[in-house]
Amino acid sequence: MIDQSAAAAAHMDRIYRYQRHFYDATRRHFLLGRDTLITGLRPPDGGTVVEVGCGTARNLIQAAHTYPMARFYGFDISSVMLATARKNIAGAGLAERIHVAKGDATNFDLDAMFGFAAADRIFISYALSMIPSWRQTLDCASRQLAARGSLHVVDFGGLEGFPALAKSALYAWLARFSVYPSADLEAELRRLALANGLDVFVAHPYRGYATYAVLRRN
Repeated sequence: MIDQSAAAAAHMDRIYRYQRHFYDATRRHFLLGRDTLITGLRPPDGGTVVEVGCGTARNLIQAAHTYPMARFYGFDISSVMLATARKNIAGAGLAERIHVAKGDATNFDLDAMFGFAAADRIFISYALSMIPSWRQTLDCASRQLAARGSLHVVDFGGLEGFPALAKSALYAWLARFSVYPSADLEAELRRLALANGLDVFVAHPYRGYATYAVLRRN
């Protein structure tokens, strides 16, 4: 039987073996809405914040600077990305406040990885469109929210405000990097919120370039 997690890890390592060295310099031009997501986190003092698919730790580092009283954690399935993340975290002087581990976004256990069962904030930034079983990722994250916790998501949207040619060109380019935005993302977020008694907010900024959502447990 094929180990799907191991296969996914190997695939991501192949993609990011070299890209990780210039990932942040290039992605800032088209991963729109990441800073808006960080601004909206507003964790409680002493709260736990987890990034699913933390990549180079760019988001975790910025969030840690923004919220100095919170504790930050991240995980990624790619070992090469985690190597870069640890280097960046150490370079930012945040090794005591940001902890990262290897984990599968579709089946993760915060207690096993970090020693706590539920997080005050969980966020996923442009990772769902790289995960074939992205619905499972959302379900897994929503089940590990603490009381009054919230799940924050930003990813590629439906590009409703763009010409059809521009949309097809972007999607074709993204597919070269195993990125496949889903037209069902908003519907799944709303379904998940309804099934779990969560409040939900969804927006489509930048003329639909991005989908931004917050699911909140009361």
